[in-house]
This record gives sequence, C-alpha cells and structure tokens, in this order.
Amino acid sequence: MGKILGLDVSTKTIGVALFDENGKLWELTHVTPKVKPQPKIKLEELFRKVDIFERYLTKYIELDIDRVVIEEPLLSSNNVYTVATLLRFNGMISKVTEEVLGVTPEFISSNDARRYAFPELEQVRTHDKKGNPYNEKQMKNKKPVLFGAYPWDVDKKMIVWEKVAELEPHIVWEYTRNNTLKKENFDMTDAYATVLAVLNRDKLGK
Repeated sequence: MGKILGLDVSTKTIGVALFDENGKLWELTHVTPKVKPQPKIKLEELFRKVDIFERYLTKYIELDIDRVVIEEPLLSSNNVYTVATLLRFNGMISKVTEEVLGVTPEFISSNDARRYAFPELEQVRTHDKKGNPYNEKQMKNKKPVLFGAYPWDVDKKMIVWEKVAELEPHIVWEYTRNNTLKKENFDMTDAYATVLAVLNRDKLGK
C-alpha cells in the first residue's frame, strides 16, 4: 500500500507525518537539524541543515511513498529577509525530497490544510473583535471563515493541535520543563493537517 508523506517546513524544525492511502497514521515526528559548529554564513547553515534532512529521508526510501505534500510557507512576516530565507529553505527541502524519494512534492497553503483537514473549523462569526454581536443585517452578509467560532485572538496552532490530539490519542507529545507544549509539536500537527487535508479534498473531488 502506498504511503503519503506530509512536511511542515521551517528553518528550525520540519514536521513529518506519514500516512497510508487509507488515512491511517504511521508516524508523526519532527526533525530539528542542528549544525555544529554553526557557520557564520546563514546560507551555509541552511545547506548543512538540508544535508541532515536528506540523510534522515533515506529511512523512507523503501516505504513505497508515492505522494509528498508540503505546506506552503506563510509569507505574513514584515521582514523581507525572513520571508526570503524561508522560501529558499522550503525550495531546498522540496528538491532534496524529490531526489531522495523520487516523488515530486505538491503544495498546500496552511489555510487550505486547516480548511480541508478540519472543515468544522469554518463557521460564521457572530461577534466583532471587541466582542460585540453583529446585528441581523450584518449577519446576512457573513460567510463561514476559519476559526469563526473562536475569539479573534485564538491561538490557531493550539486549536489544530487539539484536533490532532483528539484524533490520535496514542501520540506522546513533547513538553517543556514548565509543562507547556514544545513548539515542535505544532510543526508535527501542521504536517499531519497537510496529509489529512489532501485526503479529504480528494474525496470531495477538488
């Protein structure tokens, strides 16, 4: 049976989710490449991180992976350098994934990943940012939006984590000394959402 690999790529951590074609989760983990000694040139550090991830990917060569889904970089940062670096690294990871696994990756935006993975997250907002309810006239023009049932400032990554944790109760999550979730967990759940999203989207014929 073919497998689907989902990746959530950031320059610090890469979330990894492996499913079979029936939607069964085989593995949910992350790779946090650490380059030592750390190069003075940022691009060189990215190259070394790609090398580390390439070696990690070799464990999947014999697993009959025929589909790879990567979350598109979120380009909301005001820092042009940060955006450029993330795009560059995402491209490198995409290329090395194709070279190692022989599969051309497909991409999905974070919004589409959440929308198709967890369609119940799309609901009509009933209150404005200040918590005031919309009147009847305003409500007529409202359409369902992601996280519409939650407060405007909700931690969206935490909501996605809660959804995945509910679906996969056997997963052992990573915590800090203060008993808070490590950020790596959110990279993992974002990777999970990418695969679940394309599986659900395929069922809808979109």
